Amino acid sequence: MPEAFSPAPCETGIFRKDQATFVSLTKGGKGYGYTFSDGTVGNTQDAGALVACGKDELLVGRRERWPKVALLESDTRFESHGVMLAGRLMEAPGAGKDTPLVVYAHGSEGSGWIDRARDPYQMVGRGVSVFVYDKRGSGLSEGEYTQNFPRLADDLVAASREARRLAQGRHGRFGLLGVSQGGWIVPLAQARAKADFIGIGYGLAVDIAEQDAAQVAREMRERGYGDDIVAKARGATDITARLVKSGYKDGLDDLSVFQQQFGKEPWFVLIKGGYTGVLLGMPVEELRNHGVPQFDKLGVDWSQDPVQVLRQVTVPQLWALAEEDRQAPPAVTVERLTALRGQGQAISIYLFPQTDHGMCSYAQAPDGTRKPTVITPGFYDLMADWAKGRVQGNYGQAYRK
Repeated sequence: MPEAFSPAPCETGIFRKDQATFVSLTKGGKGYGYTFSDGTVGNTQDAGALVACGKDELLVGRRERWPKVALLESDTRFESHGVMLAGRLMEAPGAGKDTPLVVYAHGSEGSGWIDRARDPYQMVGRGVSVFVYDKRGSGLSEGEYTQNFPRLADDLVAASREARRLAQGRHGRFGLLGVSQGGWIVPLAQARAKADFIGIGYGLAVDIAEQDAAQVAREMRERGYGDDIVAKARGATDITARLVKSGYKDGLDDLSVFQQQFGKEPWFVLIKGGYTGVLLGMPVEELRNHGVPQFDKLGVDWSQDPVQVLRQVTVPQLWALAEEDRQAPPAVTVERLTALRGQGQAISIYLFPQTDHGMCSYAQAPDGTRKPTVITPGFYDLMADWAKGRVQGNYGQAYRK
């Protein structure tokens, strides 16, 4: 007679039903986030949560007990540009010289990834060793949070060195995976990190200003506006791009004219983008005298040209994109990647339909707001198979471009 299930405090990790089916637990807000291998997500504090925590096991669906996997976890600290960063190597039981090893570059969020991000656990559960680290200014790492891509790429190179050191003799193929903003960081670091391959999830081959313009155009179209208003909104993003790239010197007079001409139009206040909405709502004199402190402290290098960077990548690239991505609209990225592939680059492109940023499937309300439902099926399988060098078959509803 098996012992009765006894509740216990939750712990991060992987809990497995069988070789193909598992669930990972990560710290998340008030409770612990759970992510099943099929993409089902939730939180242990949710009403009707699908899992309950026990000692070295989970009770799943109130009836099945899934034991915790004995991962080998090696915590470390390593230095980059005088800053100590916190990292963790995670290996599944039996990891050896044929096991792929990847290092993750995470997105623009200000929170750390150690114990908190679902992606690394989903890779380890699929047989890929992962080195994850808290980027500078987040989690357990020191330093100031930044969005300076060259500096973040330097940190990724340092993380790669540390990952190889810790996993010496216990890994095969070595690669870099990046999601969202990490899609800009990984190509910058690939050569110096000596990566055999790279994989990008919901990233972009456009620069930050182009992303902002694409976001604004999509906002207008989703609100039902036609080409005339989209063109006017494009005028706004042209002005704001000049402003941010010149340190708020080029375009101030044009911004003032635009604000006076269109400030009372109903669509004006609907513009958000990455930064254009903020600039449109600011007095020109304030911009002239003070800039935008919350943007300026991020250290953005506006000279970065992602296509030029991608031209220097000499290893196979995977791009897994969300077709309905509001934060990172993929259309221009697909065009540019296709052109680079035509010039000889080894680029594989997968588009996941009905999927938004973060690879989330969603339910959309009549007012256009979206509620994430699951991580789109096939995304994690694709990333893991890419790391293993054996992409084959179908991945959810994704299609190749």
